[in-house]
Amino acid sequence: MEHEGPRLPTPRGPLSSGVDAYLRGVGRHLPRLEEIARAEVYGDDLQLALYLCYELHYRGFADVPPEREWDPDLLRVRAAMEHRFLSALRTDAHVHDSVDEALAGLLVEPVEGTGVSHFLRDEGELWQVREYAAQRSLYHLKEADPHAWVLPRLSGRAKAAMAAVEFDEWGGGRAERVHARLFAGLMADLGLDTAYGRYLDAASAEALVTVNMMSLFGLHRALRGALVGHFATVEITSSPGSRRLAEAMRRTGAGPAAEHFYDEHVEADAVHEQVVRHDVIGGLLECEPYLAADIAFGIDATEFVEERFGTRLLTDWRASRSSLHAPLAQERAHIS
Repeated sequence: MEHEGPRLPTPRGPLSSGVDAYLRGVGRHLPRLEEIARAEVYGDDLQLALYLCYELHYRGFADVPPEREWDPDLLRVRAAMEHRFLSALRTDAHVHDSVDEALAGLLVEPVEGTGVSHFLRDEGELWQVREYAAQRSLYHLKEADPHAWVLPRLSGRAKAAMAAVEFDEWGGGRAERVHARLFAGLMADLGLDTAYGRYLDAASAEALVTVNMMSLFGLHRALRGALVGHFATVEITSSPGSRRLAEAMRRTGAGPAAEHFYDEHVEADAVHEQVVRHDVIGGLLECEPYLAADIAFGIDATEFVEERFGTRLLTDWRASRSSLHAPLAQERAHIS
């Protein structure tokens, strides 16, 4: 029996090869703990293996039985990889001890920014816009889904506010306005294949890390504070960044749907930022004030992984080389 979903990607090392073979039913031996301990924590192999495990909780993969989602042996291996990933984030990303301190840096826009959205707005070329969209598609084609895991773990004001923001992300009840579908329109404008998971092979390790962190925080009730911190960071920084990206789409002639995706986020996320800060974070701290350190950690970790991703992109682009793990084809786009 065939199972719908994207095709499994090409493995990038012994960890992802072992998980891939296990999912396809052609291998019985999952990676050993000592192999996981030796792997580079933010590297291609461990991050792809972790992504494969997490994707089973979303749409899965073609020809992988749905039962693999709760396979106990696979979950044990995932837990070992998660432990390494989370431990590294707690070590590398911890900066602030309070929520107010962590939020303060997000609320100030630098006079002269140097990030990816500034680069694409000011000097980016269309091929770089396409690479950015292909890598971001790993999240944007399931936009808001990783954050939905936190809803059953909230209560009161925080739950109501989080649900309201998620409702907007999913189009406010209108299928044509679901943000994932709007991003598919952006991809079609750029001549990219809009099939879910299509660019997993192309994505860099740094891009995988950004999506894996969302899944890590979302799938664990103990990390609900970190997930809220992550979500707040995304919403607070989204509106000014989206404004710059909308200008980049116009300057490079990306197309009307590409422009619309970011224009939509300029308006929507300006409102969401206030709701998340005052009602989601505020409501959560009213009920569970002991989660303050985890919220701050979620903010710091998001800035850390996004900075790593941005550095990868800008380092490669400024050297006139691709930022991708595998090259893009100039393909005919279709919206599914």
